[in-house]
Amino acid sequence: MAASLEPNVWAIMSGYQLPHLGMTELLDRHRRVMGNDAPLFYDEPLELVKGEGVWLEDVGGRRYLDLYNNVPCVGHANPRVVAKLAEQAATLNVHSRYLHDGVVDYVERLVGLHHDGIESAILGCSGTEATEMALTLIRGATGKRGIICTDATYHGNSSLVSRLSWLPVGVERNGVKSISTPQLFRPLEAGLSETELLHRHLDELASTIASFDDEGGFAGLMLCSILANEGLPNPPASWFVEAVGLVRDAGGLVIADEVQAGFARSGSWWGYETNGFVPDVVCMGKPMGNGFPLSAMAASHDLIGGFRRRQRYFNTFASSPLQAAAGMAVIDEIADRGLVAQVAEVGNDLKASLADLQPDHPRMGDVRGTGLFIGVDWVHPDSNEPDTAGARQMVEVLKSRGMLLGKAGQHGNVLKIRPPLVFDRTNAADFLEVFIAAVADAHS
Repeated sequence: MAASLEPNVWAIMSGYQLPHLGMTELLDRHRRVMGNDAPLFYDEPLELVKGEGVWLEDVGGRRYLDLYNNVPCVGHANPRVVAKLAEQAATLNVHSRYLHDGVVDYVERLVGLHHDGIESAILGCSGTEATEMALTLIRGATGKRGIICTDATYHGNSSLVSRLSWLPVGVERNGVKSISTPQLFRPLEAGLSETELLHRHLDELASTIASFDDEGGFAGLMLCSILANEGLPNPPASWFVEAVGLVRDAGGLVIADEVQAGFARSGSWWGYETNGFVPDVVCMGKPMGNGFPLSAMAASHDLIGGFRRRQRYFNTFASSPLQAAAGMAVIDEIADRGLVAQVAEVGNDLKASLADLQPDHPRMGDVRGTGLFIGVDWVHPDSNEPDTAGARQMVEVLKSRGMLLGKAGQHGNVLKIRPPLVFDRTNAADFLEVFIAAVADAHS
């Protein structure tokens, strides 16, 4: 049953709403012990106390349909994951310097989900650890230093990986340079055909690769397989494949960041499958343990072995029996419940339904994405320029009506729809009912 629609709150949600007294006290305590600028969602932060499937419940008993959290990918409080974690925790949990068949079984199964060139993996606890390992690996394997990313990306928050975040074209950060995000909706230049735009982007990549010749050489390209933080733009056709070809021709390696794109999110097991390219290194994270800290970097046996010899990498909490139990339960849930196909079907239908709204709602500048990762580019109706404030207001309005989603993109104006994989057609219908009313309010 759809969440009941509340009165038009478009106007009142344009400003900050004072939290209730209990919330104010908790927020004060939060700031005191965690820092004033510790990030929280929404003008009035949510105090959540329970989750089940695709639903979250706050301290007041109000339920919210979760269209944001990809970490509990097989559903909040998934019974299989909870049971496997409890069983393993009650039996054994140790660090990685012991043999354990459950850990080996899990890594074998994990790499077996990838193409033949992915043979070995190193487990970690966060996506940042995985991406940092990957960057270190390709620099060590090639003996080169230069890294290329897009200009609106995010791959983690360590000292090394954060150099890639939101790096403007033409700026160099300690061996990292960016290229323009390839996209059709806001092209580099108006009036270019798709083919002309493709060649402009490929030329930019080629010149950026060449620019490292006198700066320690070119090691490789790191990119999210579906350009998630970039706002899920549609690149010119064949951009991924041809960009990867240019990198390989220059002796570089390709890192696919699957931290957001992977584990059936795009309607395929991996985002790189959706976009038709083959990476040398794969990074995984967020959904792997359904909320239990688990990540991985995977590559060929030779590349992983070389990294091990050079770095002697060790993580106390990674490669543990508890991680393996959680990770295996997630893979079992995705496989046994047919979630890859369900994500593709439900996501395609939802995207089509949102696209059908566009002609009547000019603030919906573009609808794009794949599987259950959909972006709505929120724009000023008269100019088609990004409407960042309007997107933020939409997020707040939808939250007030029991729907939780976020924002992404270079301008922070792309409504980000990314529910748990168990999100089904009934959930989609509930969301659409509320979304249609909220969009109508935004245009009134």
